Amino acid sequence: MRLLTHNMLASNVRGVTSGYPLKLEATNWCTKEVDLNADFIRGLLPKIDWRALVAATRALNLPELLPEEQPSEEEIFAEGAANVEGSAIRRIHHALLEIHVQQGALICPESGRSFPIEKGIPNMMLHEDEV
Repeated sequence: MRLLTHNMLASNVRGVTSGYPLKLEATNWCTKEVDLNADFIRGLLPKIDWRALVAATRALNLPELLPEEQPSEEEIFAEGAANVEGSAIRRIHHALLEIHVQQGALICPESGRSFPIEKGIPNMMLHEDEV
């Protein structure tokens, strides 16, 4: 599961009103290199909950990957930034698309319900009594 996916998921357990963002508990994760597409990142950024993304990187013990505050568009999309190792766009791209959680769980912040992640796939299926 990419952190992009994590950023879009929420708990739909009956009665839960604030099931977002899900807390990430990863027991196994890896990185898989993906070509950077600046236009894709530009279109995606307005849909991303920055605080949830930062919390996910912290949960993976990567506190230096992203700053607490989202960098400005000028910094992210500066001329030639995509070619500079460690630039804001490269770090964002890495966090969203190259980090893959293989095993772990997503925890509902309100109910504490745990949704397992196995072989990179989050299981968001609800039990009968949760629908």
